[in-house]
Amino acid sequence: MVTIEKTAWGGWPNCYRLSNGEVELIVTTDVGPRIMRYAFVGGPNVFLEIPAELGGSGEPDFRPRGGHRLWCAPEQYPLSWAPDNVPVEVRVPGGNTIELAAPPEPLSGLRKTLLIRLASVGTSVMVLHRLENTLAWNIETAAWTLSMMAAGGAGISGFPPRGTHPEMLAPKNPLVMWAFTDFSDPRWTLTKKYVVLRQDAAHPSPMKTGLFNEKTWGAYLLGDHLFLKQYAANPAVRYPDMGCSFEIFANGTTLELETLGPLTTLAPGASLEHGERWTLVRGAGHPGKWTDAAVDRLVGRLL
Repeated sequence: MVTIEKTAWGGWPNCYRLSNGEVELIVTTDVGPRIMRYAFVGGPNVFLEIPAELGGSGEPDFRPRGGHRLWCAPEQYPLSWAPDNVPVEVRVPGGNTIELAAPPEPLSGLRKTLLIRLASVGTSVMVLHRLENTLAWNIETAAWTLSMMAAGGAGISGFPPRGTHPEMLAPKNPLVMWAFTDFSDPRWTLTKKYVVLRQDAAHPSPMKTGLFNEKTWGAYLLGDHLFLKQYAANPAVRYPDMGCSFEIFANGTTLELETLGPLTTLAPGASLEHGERWTLVRGAGHPGKWTDAAVDRLVGRLL
């Protein structure tokens, strides 16, 4: 059974806690919409919390804060970086579901909504992200969902199924670089099937890559806890950032697991939706060396 109760958290008086007795989520309504906590009940938060920014509101510029948020892609300043520092509307349409809707953003004209549904048993969470065009003209945009993970873990994602030459001659997927991407950085491990990026405070320079996988997923191993987010991408449509459905970013503070929906032209009043399914596992173990076989054992049964 899922309970949804109003609670104070992190210095914000008007948060909501969703729990089924095994896992819990904390969402903010004084700012956002944000999901600030996802954890086993009483356990460590897999999401980043930035102490100096918890409890704040009304700031004129964007504040990272931590947690999980919705942005619009492709990244543009200041449109993607629109502040989410004002109260949001709350609706509880069902016993296991909460909906958080922000007012339209003056900078982008977008209205952002999160609908969060927690399973009655287990750790599964469905998060539906919605972008609505409130302007009087068309907008081309895509949903871009960013989960800021707690420091000290490793982010993982997978490539589409591999093949052999000369049986498979066509390219299979993009692996996208930014101007600051450096694959010689020791935080990276690239195997035949997987890409791994470790978060390390001793290596604070920003690092990022992106890829496309029809079965898009990203995982984060933090101690013995494994967080997994998944969604089904569509290879027949156009995606931002040279065709990325998934991106991974790290700096000295956090690591972000990011999924992207397709580029969509929204007429006035129209909206798009982008869903993710989350899972949390404890006792996941650690692969030791980041090999294909080790990652198979870590995440294979969950995919």
